[in-house]
Amino acid sequence: QVQLVESGGGLVQAGGSRRLSCAISGRSFSGYTLAWFRQTPGKEREFVAFIRGSGGTTYYADSVKGRFTISRDNAKNAVFLQMNSLKPEDTAVYSCAAANQYYRDAYSSSNYAYWGQGTQVTVSS
Repeated sequence: QVQLVESGGGLVQAGGSRRLSCAISGRSFSGYTLAWFRQTPGKEREFVAFIRGSGGTTYYADSVKGRFTISRDNAKNAVFLQMNSLKPEDTAVYSCAAANQYYRDAYSSSNYAYWGQGTQVTVSS
């Protein structure tokens, strides 16, 4: 059974940093795309970043580009999100996701088969 478990969320002041981790168990995703999404109450899930399995190509939402960095450790079957220069509008539940095949449109949540339960990040002003 595949499980994704996020950690690292919490309360942080604006301008601060936070590093999220997502530990994956049940199978290896070394060759597949991993991603982070976020969601706030009453809003649709929003793409944050993805990282390809082969080559490690990354892609970011415009709202986080230059501030967030996604990375992965295939040996540990984990994906990370380093968040710097945090803003109050970054407050959300952050979830990691894993795809089970290649999709060109890797910023669409519908293309991810496996999801974590999410971790809350709250940025105070």
